[in-house]
Amino acid sequence: MKESIPEVLFLDIGGVLLSNGWGHESRRKAAGEFGFPYEEMEELHHFIFNIYEIGKITLDEYLETVVFNHPRDFTPEAFKAFMYNQSIELPEMLPWLKSWKKQYGVRIIALNNEGRELNDFRIDRFGLRDCFDAFISSCEVGMRKPDPGIYHLATRIAHCDPSRCLYLDDRPELVQAACKQGIRGYHHQNFLATKNLLEKALSWNP
Repeated sequence: MKESIPEVLFLDIGGVLLSNGWGHESRRKAAGEFGFPYEEMEELHHFIFNIYEIGKITLDEYLETVVFNHPRDFTPEAFKAFMYNQSIELPEMLPWLKSWKKQYGVRIIALNNEGRELNDFRIDRFGLRDCFDAFISSCEVGMRKPDPGIYHLATRIAHCDPSRCLYLDDRPELVQAACKQGIRGYHHQNFLATKNLLEKALSWNP
């Protein structure tokens, strides 16, 4: 039996369309660029970053704990500019997705873990409103993947049965978390494989 055509596509952003907003590679690069111990920052990052991602603190408050916990010879503004500049568009996926959505009118909803300032910047900088109908971001809903609640919320907002939704993420453990809630999940690994999957999805039988 063929699967039914998905009514809604839930899509992660970091690792699928864009680089991660503030991943470990960017943090290591920041430590080298600004001249402070990576290990010190990393320990504090893991201590508080989840709180930032669910919108409980601001980016400035996150940085006060992780970087500016003692005097530095650089400013928070310079450091934030560096953070924003780490976001880059991954090859091919974003322009293709915008075109695919425009052609077929598929509902696409972002489902991502991101702090508010980084989330807003990336939506504006890369024109993500052109391919998403809505953004279910951890900073706005107070939950982060793999919390089952965020997947339930996503299907309720979409007014769609989980079995009629398709979720794509570059992290297999988050795909598995979605599948446990009845959502069909797919592990995004590269542009061509995901492009082929989405094109075939439109021919699945109801």
